Amino acid sequence: MESMRRCEPSGTDSQRIAVTRVNIAGMESAPRYRQMTAADLDAVIAIENAIYPYPWTRGNFRDSLAAGYQCWMVECGGGAVGYTVAMVAAGEAFLLNLSVARTWQRRGLGRELLDFVLKLARNHGAERILLEVRPSNRAAIALYSSAGFTEIAVRRGYYPAGSGREDAIVLQLDLDEK
Repeated sequence: MESMRRCEPSGTDSQRIAVTRVNIAGMESAPRYRQMTAADLDAVIAIENAIYPYPWTRGNFRDSLAAGYQCWMVECGGGAVGYTVAMVAAGEAFLLNLSVARTWQRRGLGRELLDFVLKLARNHGAERILLEVRPSNRAAIALYSSAGFTEIAVRRGYYPAGSGREDAIVLQLDLDEK
């Protein structure tokens, strides 16, 4: 039997939508999803800077919003605990960013957020979704692999790294198979 995922109460903004019913540790009410706005960027940047050694900039997020990408927030207790940015066009989706605040990691929220993005991509007519991930990001690779993503390419020297550059593994999921 499934139970409603929980976090702290987060209000009833008309833009917010509750999704999926699963039990996520440490939550006392359902996480809420809503479209990201420019007003969210302080919270997004705070999470981004706390979890990545080479974070996206405010400009990256602002440009994603201006381009009309699918930018979504996850809130618990009225505060941001995660977000995602995806581009969907011409039958494909590209997951650009999927992040969960460090204190909310390892509770199933990343998987739920990924499932949300996959549904979103399907609803916008995408037949497949692609993403790039650092080989050093083992937790993300495990998450994507468990969802059925497979490696299709490697982009050499794609990411900045402490001692030069790091490759990007390109992963793909055919959405009509999942």
